[in-house]
Amino acid sequence: MDIDGDGAAAEEFTRQVQVRFVTKLKPPYKTPQSSISIPAKLTRRGLSTIVNNLLLAVNGDWQSEPFDFLIDGELVRMPLQEFLLVKGISAEKTLEIEYIKAIAPRKEEEPSLHDDWVSAVDGSNNGYILTGCYDGFGRIWRGAGICTHVLDGHSGPITSVCTLTPKAESGIDQIVATASKDRTIRLWKFGVEETLDQPKKITAFKILRGHNAAVQTIAAEPSTDMVCSGSWDGTINLWNTNASDTDSGSVSLKKRKKGCEVKEPQSEGEALTALVGHTQCVSSVMWPQRETIYSASWDHSIRRWDVETGKDSLSMSCGKVINCLDIGGESSALIAAGGSDPVLRIWDPRRPGTLSPIYHFSSHNSWISSCKWHPKSWFHLVSSSYDGKVMLWDIRTALPLAVIDTHKDKVLCADWWREDSVVSGGADSKLCISSGISVVQ
Repeated sequence: MDIDGDGAAAEEFTRQVQVRFVTKLKPPYKTPQSSISIPAKLTRRGLSTIVNNLLLAVNGDWQSEPFDFLIDGELVRMPLQEFLLVKGISAEKTLEIEYIKAIAPRKEEEPSLHDDWVSAVDGSNNGYILTGCYDGFGRIWRGAGICTHVLDGHSGPITSVCTLTPKAESGIDQIVATASKDRTIRLWKFGVEETLDQPKKITAFKILRGHNAAVQTIAAEPSTDMVCSGSWDGTINLWNTNASDTDSGSVSLKKRKKGCEVKEPQSEGEALTALVGHTQCVSSVMWPQRETIYSASWDHSIRRWDVETGKDSLSMSCGKVINCLDIGGESSALIAAGGSDPVLRIWDPRRPGTLSPIYHFSSHNSWISSCKWHPKSWFHLVSSSYDGKVMLWDIRTALPLAVIDTHKDKVLCADWWREDSVVSGGADSKLCISSGISVVQ
């Protein structure tokens, strides 16, 4: 019996499978296309070692790097033989295993310090990072530790920020928006190419008033001069961001002096319309297309609004307070959201007959504060949580691709920057930049 048992154990230990490694990566990442026999017990790390050895055999200068692996379009995150058993894949035929660059940061930049909680971040412009802080100031960062502009004007903590000019074009002023607990949205203009020895303080060129409580979230419409905002008063307001004093609902405030400093002229704007339906704080808004706005609320619902009619065309009850949502993934149609539990959920509203999430990701240990789809990938997104972690996800596997642990307190916001970096802010008063993430391969 013992001999038979030892023999069975030995057979299990030495079981081999025939595989062929393939990739969509360009040279020098191509391995020979012939099939080879490998131990079935290998994990992702062992598979990565084999691929690196194959690449070294054809290129003596090859420097090893980590890889991830897909079989039938699904990421392998367990020992190979266990994966095949769970998925019901036969090991009797030659397996085709696709390898891709591992999705994980290669470098952690030095943190950029603020004077209070970093509550909001926007990395949609490759030329700079926009942050909002509980000290009431917005800041423009050209890179780690390089603050070029301070946005001075709010009388309360900043809760949300967004860029209205997603490309940093030469000679064109950049326009950004900030929202605050002081119940206002402010619009700011600055030159991204300015050479400055120290941060330059700027004032808003337009102030938008109309909410009856703190403004919690803002989002820009990508093709027009408009933003929408969500508030603790339960409403979503739509605003014109044009700087012209002749705008409908705009009041001009003349240029004025403060000491020796000349303040730029400001205008004040009123909301063009309001979307009414939520019964508690509107915690997150997205405006991905001109005719459609998405919103999430502490009333446990996610809604999709028709901008022209002002009515919601979709209302999903999630059973939880929702803190954040984003629209992306396949055909930019999937809804990702997080809230008052550790679970990141994803819905596909195109599926008929059900409003249940199609994915649940539950590796966080506390409330989820933000989530963002990668701008160039259907599969990847980032989340942040009060557990102090930032996590990178691929919807083809239930476990995070990477856990970024650079913050020492709650993480309040996160976004992608320059397609290969994640920027995040937290209650430790830091903006952190994690770079070298090979999502686009």
